[in-house]
Amino acid sequence: MLQTPSGILAQRLALAIPLGLLGGAYLSEYGFGLFPCEMCWWQRWPHFAAVPLALLSFWVAPKRVWVALAGLAILASGLIGGFHAGVEYDWWEGITGCAVTAVPVGGSALDAVMDAPMVRCDEAPWDLFGISLAGWNFLISTLSGVGIMALLTKDARNDAN
Repeated sequence: MLQTPSGILAQRLALAIPLGLLGGAYLSEYGFGLFPCEMCWWQRWPHFAAVPLALLSFWVAPKRVWVALAGLAILASGLIGGFHAGVEYDWWEGITGCAVTAVPVGGSALDAVMDAPMVRCDEAPWDLFGISLAGWNFLISTLSGVGIMALLTKDARNDAN
């Protein structure tokens, strides 16, 4: 029932991690002009799924199942981010034709399409300490997903005792 501190922490992380990462993605997009490529969007979809799953865990039983599903979605985003980071670092080849035209908001639609930059999946538009945004998503989401599952396992063991 998520009554132990580890279960409650898992539940809160399952909501906070995807909200924080999606918030960061949208801040980088709309605040700093770092438009997402196709694989960037692939990383967002599991986080979009994790948020309502985590929210369900606050009201709908069995709570542990909803948190686990949110944790798996977060982990899936991390694995996609790992694949994307590998493409950016030229460790392996990505999906052919993976590029998106970034359409800025405002102005005429024709001008927006004609002046929009092409966002490639194999080029990191920004990095911190040599780690791209996809790499950071891999690290944060994978560690968080595994951590949530570990906390749920600990919570289940405590419930059994």
